[in-house]
Amino acid sequence: MVIAPSGAGKSTLVNALLAHDTGISLSVSYTTRAPRPGEVDGRAYHFVKQEDFFARRARGEFIESAEVHGHYYGTSRLWIEQQIESGHDVLLEIDWQGARQIRRQFRHAVSIFILPPSLDALEERLKKRGQDAPNVIVRRLLAAGSEMAHAAEAEYVVINDNFANALTQLQSIIATTRLRFASQCARHAHLFAELGIHAATTD
Repeated sequence: MVIAPSGAGKSTLVNALLAHDTGISLSVSYTTRAPRPGEVDGRAYHFVKQEDFFARRARGEFIESAEVHGHYYGTSRLWIEQQIESGHDVLLEIDWQGARQIRRQFRHAVSIFILPPSLDALEERLKKRGQDAPNVIVRRLLAAGSEMAHAAEAEYVVINDNFANALTQLQSIIATTRLRFASQCARHAHLFAELGIHAATTD
């Protein structure tokens, strides 16, 4: 899970990571917000009406959902379960509320918080991307403080000051995560069975 306030560079880093690592499947969330310039339905998000979102949530289709900046977001339960059963690595771009819900259901989930190098840099990035009105930028900056207060809940923190360095750090975290026992056991189930290695059980 990759978490960050708006403007920290989360999406740019994730897109670069996916371009270098084809073994990662990106979860495409459902959202009630309108598409931004250049966003394609089904690629950036599944853009749906609020009534549709609420109906899906009532049917239990989302493994997590949250309201962020006045819009609703949710992650498909079925898609996540299918990817995990197929042995694929799944990456979620998510907010801290959703990350909490995911951790309760998937104890092996790893969370990475992306931070800006400063509040001034965050404001400058929000202005430069030219996607939000001034009042929306002010609202996002006000929300950023409370969002970043939850960085302590993540296992890893990447400070996106230099993009190349931040991407390298993100790739290192992914590589390390893949070497955890649970990940290796799932990825190499036949080898572990042949060697007589089994997951530890708790009494």
